[in-house]
Amino acid sequence: MKVLDLQCRQGHSFEGWFASQDDYDAQRGRGLVTCPVCNDSEITKMLSAPRLNLGHGTGPVSSQGDSPSSSASPAPTRDEVSVDATTSTHSPAVPSEALQQMQAAMMKMVRHVMANTEDVGGRFAEEARKIHYGEREERNIRGQATREETEALLDEGIDVLPLPVPESLKGPLQ
Repeated sequence: MKVLDLQCRQGHSFEGWFASQDDYDAQRGRGLVTCPVCNDSEITKMLSAPRLNLGHGTGPVSSQGDSPSSSASPAPTRDEVSVDATTSTHSPAVPSEALQQMQAAMMKMVRHVMANTEDVGGRFAEEARKIHYGEREERNIRGQATREETEALLDEGIDVLPLPVPESLKGPLQ
C-alpha cells in the first residue's frame, strides 16, 4: 500500500492511497486521480517523509532493536503503509497549515450546506423567486443558475450566493 501526498494546480493538498506506484500511474493516466476540492486532474506528487511499519502502532521499538509483537489489523493505517518520497520537478510549494485548515473548513461548510438544503437543479432561479414571493413554502434550496439568472435574482432583492461544490460531493451523501 502506498500513501502519496498529492497537490493540484490550485495548491489544494490531499492524500491518495494506492496499491502500488503502478496503480497510481495507471489511475492518473486515465484521469481518475482528481482533487477532492476542485476536481482538477493535473496532480503532482509532493515530497513526503517515509513511514515505517514498526509494529502496527503497538509501542516504540526497544533500544535492542526488537520490535513489539503485532496482531493482524483489518485495514492498514497510515503508519502501516509506505509513503512515496519522490516528487516532480515542477511541484508547487507545500501549502501552509493555515491553508490546509481553510480547505478543511471549506469542505466542512460545503458538506453542511449539501446536507441541509434541497437540490432543485436547473430550476433554482424559478424556485428562488417562488419562495421569495410567497408562492412556495420557505426552505433552503441549492441548484444551478446562469450568470444572467443570478444577476436578475439579485436585482429583484433575492439573496443568492455561489457555492463551488467539489465533484466528490455532488453524489449522494453517506
